[in-house]
Amino acid sequence: GSTKYALLAALAGEHGRPMELRLSIYEMNADNTPGVGPVLRRCGLDLVPEAHCYLACRGVRVDLTRVATTDPIEGFLYEETIGPAGIDAYKVDVHRWVVRGWAVERGLDFGYVWRVREECTVALSELDLA
Repeated sequence: GSTKYALLAALAGEHGRPMELRLSIYEMNADNTPGVGPVLRRCGLDLVPEAHCYLACRGVRVDLTRVATTDPIEGFLYEETIGPAGIDAYKVDVHRWVVRGWAVERGLDFGYVWRVREECTVALSELDLA
């Protein structure tokens, strides 16, 4: 996921092409991320914050992860342009910070929300393997 975008952003930069690497956090739910609905329902949540990277070129989002049949993500909780170096560790730190604040605002336990998010990512990885 993220490393593919970091590589593409670095390659674009080396060739003088304007390309931004963007880190965003969105509220993942059954509609915008097919495959997570059963996990969310079982855990009693409608959504959880999820980190997502993509590229932006002259203001146009270039998303190579999301399938064409999935609606584009709208309304990010958090978004910033980042550099490709150290993307994985930074992405996790920002993601945990946003999830913690999101959970506190809703009176939820951060650890529980993070575990539900992890279960959702497992469900998504199992879909990719099918």
